[in-house]
Amino acid sequence: MKKDMLGIIDATTFHKDLDELTIHRSVAAIPFGGRYRLIDFILSNMVNSGIQSVGIFSKYQYRSLMDHLGSGRNWDLNRKRDGLFFFPSTSFDKPVTGIGPLEDFAGNIDFFTRSRQPFALIANAYTVFNIDFCPILDEHIYSGRDITEVMKDGASLGIYLMRKELLLEIIEGREQTGYLTIRDAATDLNSPYTVHYHHYEGFAIQVNSIGNYFEASRNLLNPDIWNKLFTKERPILTKVKDEPPARYSSSSTVRNSMIANGCNIQGAVENSIIARGVTIGKGAVVKNCIIMQKSRIGENSVLEHIILDKDVTIENGTELIASRKDPAVIRKGRTQGAWKN
Repeated sequence: MKKDMLGIIDATTFHKDLDELTIHRSVAAIPFGGRYRLIDFILSNMVNSGIQSVGIFSKYQYRSLMDHLGSGRNWDLNRKRDGLFFFPSTSFDKPVTGIGPLEDFAGNIDFFTRSRQPFALIANAYTVFNIDFCPILDEHIYSGRDITEVMKDGASLGIYLMRKELLLEIIEGREQTGYLTIRDAATDLNSPYTVHYHHYEGFAIQVNSIGNYFEASRNLLNPDIWNKLFTKERPILTKVKDEPPARYSSSSTVRNSMIANGCNIQGAVENSIIARGVTIGKGAVVKNCIIMQKSRIGENSVLEHIILDKDVTIENGTELIASRKDPAVIRKGRTQGAWKN
């Protein structure tokens, strides 16, 4: 039996609790781990599972996502046959709750009818995990059910597997059923479709708020979790950028942190994730922070439990301290001095 899967990534999702990070980008394009974007995890999982055709459906602020993905070359998806396909939304009405927007699928129905793969894998773009979908496909076929839904600790991970013919049936019958998403078809108690549940035992976290974005990022500093996410056998792929190695001055100290290429570290960094091209001035102290690309932290500044978006400038002598339960976000491109009471 042919077991090829068509990959479908729903990047249309909007999370209100991520507003501070999605003013200029979609949820799928949020930077993560100093060098990745959230979409890299599901896209790499699909490619590592042998999927050679992936359609990405997006709706909001998708320019940075398109720039990140490019032709798909970094995921070996720049192919003459199959490859990476990008579908901006055909509708900007009220956001749809649930994974797998049927109206957007219907607006690009040729992608599905022309694809040669007999199975379709529909997934969200904001789950951080490393999974092999091939055993799940075998399990789906063996179960004889119409839809397989991937679960973690009793909660849905927003990942659905089914035959492509069934997906087309759900898309074409959406007006009769009233279903807006694939999730509706899988969770409706009166649905005519049978559902099998795959219980995933590995590490997984869904990023849908500033709080769990902060915690998911900090998890990367735990070697046990890092080793579960990043393996030689199943690498998490991303856009390649050429940067020189990070530079550490004699005045710098770094403890339990991730420092990306191109950084200039002159101060102290502890329990933090520092993205490419960041400068941390002499005498500055950065603790429990996430610092995104090309931000500049001035001399003798103190930052704790802070998320700096890209291209932020922190003035010399600035003190910004928040709590682990409520980390503060400084928006992209801002220049920030000390908070005033």
